Amino acid sequence: MPDSSNKLSLTSELRDSYLFAGMNAGQLRRVVESSSVLTLVNGEQLFTRNDPARHFFQVRSGQFKLFRLSKTGIEKIVHIFSSGDTFAEAIMFMEHHAYPLTAVALTKSEVIAFENEVFMEILRESVDTCFRVMSDMSMRLKMRLDDIDALSLQNASLRFVSYLLQQLPEDSKEPSNVRLTLPKSVVASRLSIQPESFSRILHNLIKLGLINVDGPDIRINDLQGLRSFNG
Repeated sequence: MPDSSNKLSLTSELRDSYLFAGMNAGQLRRVVESSSVLTLVNGEQLFTRNDPARHFFQVRSGQFKLFRLSKTGIEKIVHIFSSGDTFAEAIMFMEHHAYPLTAVALTKSEVIAFENEVFMEILRESVDTCFRVMSDMSMRLKMRLDDIDALSLQNASLRFVSYLLQQLPEDSKEPSNVRLTLPKSVVASRLSIQPESFSRILHNLIKLGLINVDGPDIRINDLQGLRSFNG
């Protein structure tokens, strides 16, 4: 349970989250009083696949990757979560309450853990809150399905170009700079691109004059060309 000095800060933060924005003061107080704040170092596991799922989480700072291991031990990153993101909330509505993925901190990170049972009690008591949350979760599910479509329908080069463009502000002008906040290996896994293919994609984009790469920094030389790139 957070101490009194943290309760006010947590309450303010949660007001911006889709799961809690529609809650009244009493409901939000119950959520905060039953929550806990965890600090993890780079590489530390938050939970492992098939662990009992008693909590869901919101990232307060840092980043987390959710992944599965293939039968051959290859890691497949399903999603990356950053500050303000919530994850593992849908599991409380499933028949089997176990985490389907493993969550690991990518940097020193702080996460808020919420008790599933407390949240479910609030939903059972308030039909309005329940329907509001379910509506918001449905919209988020639609966004995830759009991500899956992009991964399955685009080739590897287009997936990376789309990812790169998403990192830019809407009003970006060339030349523009993007700093990858994740290791290239993590970006590649998230986009379902093999490391050797990822290197070839970067080399090809450089050869076409679209980008330059200096470590984690990517300079976009031809923004319009990148937007019209067809792989």
